[in-house]
Amino acid sequence: MDMPTTAPTATPFVSKASKNKSTKVKAATSKKPLAKPPSVHSPTSKNASANRSNLAIILAALLGAGFFLTFSDSARHSYAAATRSMRVLYALGRSVRDYQIILKDNAEDGDEWKAVLKACHKRCAERTLKAMEANGSIFIKLGQHLSSMNYLLPVEWTTTFIPLQDRCPVSSYESIADMVLRDTGIPIEEHFDEFERVPIGAASLAQVHLATMKDTGRKVAVKVQHPALEEWIPLDLTLTRFTFSTLKKFFPEYDLEWLSSEMEASLPQELDFALEGENALRTRKHFLNLPGSPLVVPDVMWGKKRILVMENVPGHRTDDLEYLDSNGIDRDEVSAALARIFNEMIFGDTPLHCDPHGGNIAIRKNSSRREPNFDIILYDHGLYRDIPKQLRRDYAKLWLAVIDADEKNMRKYAYNVARITDDQFPLFASAITGRDYRAVTKSVVSTRSDEEKEEISGALGEGMLQQLVQMLGRVPPIILLILKTNDLTRSLDENLHTRDGPVRNFMILARYCSKTIFEEQMEIIAQTGSKLWPHNLFRLIAAWSSFMRVELKLSLYEYYIFFRRFTSLSPIAGI
Repeated sequence: MDMPTTAPTATPFVSKASKNKSTKVKAATSKKPLAKPPSVHSPTSKNASANRSNLAIILAALLGAGFFLTFSDSARHSYAAATRSMRVLYALGRSVRDYQIILKDNAEDGDEWKAVLKACHKRCAERTLKAMEANGSIFIKLGQHLSSMNYLLPVEWTTTFIPLQDRCPVSSYESIADMVLRDTGIPIEEHFDEFERVPIGAASLAQVHLATMKDTGRKVAVKVQHPALEEWIPLDLTLTRFTFSTLKKFFPEYDLEWLSSEMEASLPQELDFALEGENALRTRKHFLNLPGSPLVVPDVMWGKKRILVMENVPGHRTDDLEYLDSNGIDRDEVSAALARIFNEMIFGDTPLHCDPHGGNIAIRKNSSRREPNFDIILYDHGLYRDIPKQLRRDYAKLWLAVIDADEKNMRKYAYNVARITDDQFPLFASAITGRDYRAVTKSVVSTRSDEEKEEISGALGEGMLQQLVQMLGRVPPIILLILKTNDLTRSLDENLHTRDGPVRNFMILARYCSKTIFEEQMEIIAQTGSKLWPHNLFRLIAAWSSFMRVELKLSLYEYYIFFRRFTSLSPIAGI
């Protein structure tokens, strides 16, 4: 029942006893003045009132901010953008200051100072790792890239970033379904009869789900981009560029801006899954026309910018030695197959896959084929480059000079390929071969010893690192990607722990190089007239002889390998 709020004619009920008591108290105290009660205008009342007002204002502001952040996409984005930026700026600022303090007391000859510097490396790397993990997106990919650059970064940085190789984000099924609907205009249920909600694999840019096509019932692998990438890519690229430009400003001798430039050029291609589908189909067609090639590129059903539907071709990692050995797959043959595949991409008429790390290559047994008895499966065709013909030819001449330990021609073609000066050449030769310069000038095909690896790491720590950073900042971007591919394939090969060492792979490389040069000479001869002219005929015989010399040498070595295995003899490590 509602009560009236006002009653002008009513008087409050007061009992007789209360009245009498009130009267007595009043009479007893009327002679003594009472303390004046606080009025609404007293200081104490003013403070209490002000506090209540301030509290009300704060609560209202918090409620308003919460309401705004909850219901305003723009506000949420701005807040998240500020948070992402502050993480990067904090890690960058603290690390720069950390290094400035350490380097101010530079005493490179002292072991104590070196220990302090190593501790600084570790501290800054861990600080950066936290920012990368919190931001995700392309920072995970950048960290993965940096973790493999042990030829360029201190070991404290590369080892700290290794966990990023396995800490890739996983997007929710709901966000994926929403993205498919927005990008195709059709719900995900109308594309597929079945779509496994849990991905079978996740990477820094995308994740893969198994599904069943609705129209054909075919089992497929669906690669979907992380939906959040679209929102943060522009900001994250800006932060990456700002980070490296800031490092260059404070430490100009360690200019790594080429890293952010290479990422800005490569990332748009890697994020275009329709382009990736085209790359995959082009590579698939090329290798299907090569008799005996074990390379398998999954077929592509259809692709959009952020969605790619492919044939499902599962396999095992190439460094799963237990799988290889238990299935009778020869590690040396796997190594040789990888060498042929990537040399074909560098020197053949097909683009180069520039990201052949362990997660993008798989192997499966193929009992229907005797030699080799396996398939190499190649995934992730987003980062490709077409190598210009002349660069391919100069690169072939450079490698033949390296294999022959011909230093004069090494220097000549290093300049043609990457504008490498004589002063820079020893460092460049070590960078492309992964070998000590003394080994390059003697016999690059010998096996790398642990001692040599330590010597290279030590040399980088003693001043060569600065020169290497400056040199890599000047070479053409395509050379950086070729060097990256060389590093990754060399790592794949070493993880196989082959019996033959690098000898056979260098012979395979020599075969591709000599074939490339032979084709160039045939082209030059054809431009000067008939091949039967005496002068051209002489050149033709010389070119053919040079080519066949390498072919014969490799063929003899292949027979030699077969003979030693048949007789259970150990292979030799050099030729």
